Amino acid sequence: MSKDLPKNNRQADHLEQTLEEKAHNRTQRPQGKVFRKFIGEDWGERPPGPQRLSVADYTPARHKKLSELFPGERLVIPAGDLKVRSNDTDYRFRAHSAFSHLSGLGGEDEPGAVLVFNPVGDGHEVTLYFHPRAPRSSEEFYADSRHGEFWVGARLSAAEMETATGIKVAHIDTMKDALAKDLGHVQIRVIPQSDASVEALVAELRQQNGITEGAASADARLAEATSEMRLTKDEWEIAEMQKAIDVTAAGFDEMIRAIPRAKKHWRGERVIEGVFQAKAREEGNGLGYETIAAAGNNANTLHWITNDGQLRDGELILIDAGAEVDSLYTADITRTLPISGKFTPTQREVYNAVLEACERCVEVAQSKVQFKDIHAAAMEVIAHHLERWGILPVSAEESLKPENQYHRRWMPHGTSHHLGIDVHDCAQAKRELYQDSYLEPGMIFTIEPGLYFRADDLKVPERFRGIGVRIEDDILVTDDGAIRMSESIPRTADAVEEWMANIWAADRNAADRN
Repeated sequence: MSKDLPKNNRQADHLEQTLEEKAHNRTQRPQGKVFRKFIGEDWGERPPGPQRLSVADYTPARHKKLSELFPGERLVIPAGDLKVRSNDTDYRFRAHSAFSHLSGLGGEDEPGAVLVFNPVGDGHEVTLYFHPRAPRSSEEFYADSRHGEFWVGARLSAAEMETATGIKVAHIDTMKDALAKDLGHVQIRVIPQSDASVEALVAELRQQNGITEGAASADARLAEATSEMRLTKDEWEIAEMQKAIDVTAAGFDEMIRAIPRAKKHWRGERVIEGVFQAKAREEGNGLGYETIAAAGNNANTLHWITNDGQLRDGELILIDAGAEVDSLYTADITRTLPISGKFTPTQREVYNAVLEACERCVEVAQSKVQFKDIHAAAMEVIAHHLERWGILPVSAEESLKPENQYHRRWMPHGTSHHLGIDVHDCAQAKRELYQDSYLEPGMIFTIEPGLYFRADDLKVPERFRGIGVRIEDDILVTDDGAIRMSESIPRTADAVEEWMANIWAADRNAADRN
């Protein structure tokens, strides 16, 4: 028999709380005017504000490029908001790539910010709306875990943000009125799937002004345009890409150094993964994508990120890894290494076939070919090796016909993708500007052919089963042809063996001295 609940129904009060209110149930933050006055007093001078970012010399050209595509229209480019990992714990913030490219902000800046292109005259005025720091005398300073400096560290004032970016700045609270101004006479577009609250605001304003027709396609075109304008990189971006590649190269050294330890661990792949992640975080912003550390037959699972397998002598480990630097530009490198330090004859045979495909792709990229021609060059080499080994049921020429494609069983992915502020950069670009485009100076892309002989694949000779090889380099197109930005990372079988031997020998010598 239930008892009557008291009039002061605590249970009902609890149920009526919002999720945000419930999050405060566990807190014991200080309250009251006395404390607020006390915490606001006797703070030293703030350190000097930030200098102008070097990228600020390049963002005006990016703004102009986008402005010319949408004359007379209002463009809304959100940074995005924090994403929940679990309960009230967020992931580290990573801004939308279009926002970072156009604002120049990287790292973990600036959740909730929005870049707005407002039409003026024959161009646009660009304004960065964000939440500047509050004074130390405010409650926000110590009580706001989202913006308070006591919680999140030093934040910029509006003036400091303007100095750093070279962009006009306004408080985020003023953005709604700015977006609403003259709507109906002005088309408005927003990057879709970037920030739900900003997208909802734009949808509300469209509804109020009767301009909802064609909204989805208008927004999709903006996302497409911001993706396409990154197909060629400026000098600053190329330099950032080289930094990311150099950090990645150092990370590969560390992973080789860790192989002896990883062989003793029951999840050796995860040892390798962790070593690279540490290096990427030490020297950059972190990982550009989840590291693939795939030993033995795991290499034949293309996106193997579980990384819970063992490392065994006599097998290979395929490592696909890229460091993201503070500007958010990322490398994307793959090397396949012999765990013992030496390739077996069969492993070397497969490795050299993939290497030949790599070399052929770089040769093709020296001339003004279409992007898709790089993949075709790799497939031709791969198909002929499969024919030579007696694996194809038809000739290489027959297999290469579009209606056949037998060779793709052992190389099912593409050979190249654009690379930059996203690991798969420019992914929303139209096909005619991506696969069907001709190579142009400033393009950066990967070349990454592979061969994957799964352990249970009965169509390949037994000696090949369980071997998976991919070799991936990052390529820059220049006026004089294509160059490997990742040239410093050993690539040939002999060079890989020497690389590993030198690192291990240096470690042994250091241990002996100690």
